[in-house]
Amino acid sequence: MSIAISTTDLRVLFGDHVALDGVTIEVPAASALAVIGPNGSGKSTLLGVLAGTIEPSSGSVHIAGRSPAFVLQSTTVDKSLPITVRDTVSLARYATLGLFGRFAKADRNAVEDAMRLLEIEDLANRQIHELSGGQRQRALVAQGVAQDAEVLLLDEPVIGLDLTTRQIILELIDDEVVSGRTVVVTTHDLDEARRCDQVLLLDTEMIAVGPPEQVLTEGNLRRAFGGNVVRVGDDFILDDPHHHHSH
Repeated sequence: MSIAISTTDLRVLFGDHVALDGVTIEVPAASALAVIGPNGSGKSTLLGVLAGTIEPSSGSVHIAGRSPAFVLQSTTVDKSLPITVRDTVSLARYATLGLFGRFAKADRNAVEDAMRLLEIEDLANRQIHELSGGQRQRALVAQGVAQDAEVLLLDEPVIGLDLTTRQIILELIDDEVVSGRTVVVTTHDLDEARRCDQVLLLDTEMIAVGPPEQVLTEGNLRRAFGGNVVRVGDDFILDDPHHHHSH
């Protein structure tokens, strides 16, 4: 079993503030890891370290292959920026081509395949700022897919989106793993976390990591979320004031 991502005693400080502490994980190639925890628990910080945009204060991190593809949450787009959906997705290819590289057939195919997977081929010539939030998020995820990196990092990719977009992106994650890619996804949703091979439960420190059924226990969830864990029969609801989801 080859390891796509490994960290040892990862620690991140922002000034005197500890954003992440003592995170040691191994993520096998062609698997999915869900990172779950309350707001401010270090989820996005961890993705930034894995993506290479945040320097760890101590500890080590190793990523197999090329630099990971990193997809942030969808944001608003300046209406004065004239860029189409196809242009947006195509930007992914410059990670390997370089700024002045010329597109080859493989690059064009990667862009078209990514748009097809996210079901946005019909939006290819639309301006990115004209899209709904769900459509724009699909375009950004397609950009990550088109980069064709061995590791795909997704920061809460479906939060607040319509049901259709949520389903398309969640199924894409499953398909990417089947095709051999390693996916790390942050989430506040227990059901989304359970879809993954492993779950990392964070509250600045690493509370637990392993298969979902071993990590998402009542005891572990209460350590991370405190009184925001509500038992409903044999299941739980995270009563997070910033993310109201049923699970």
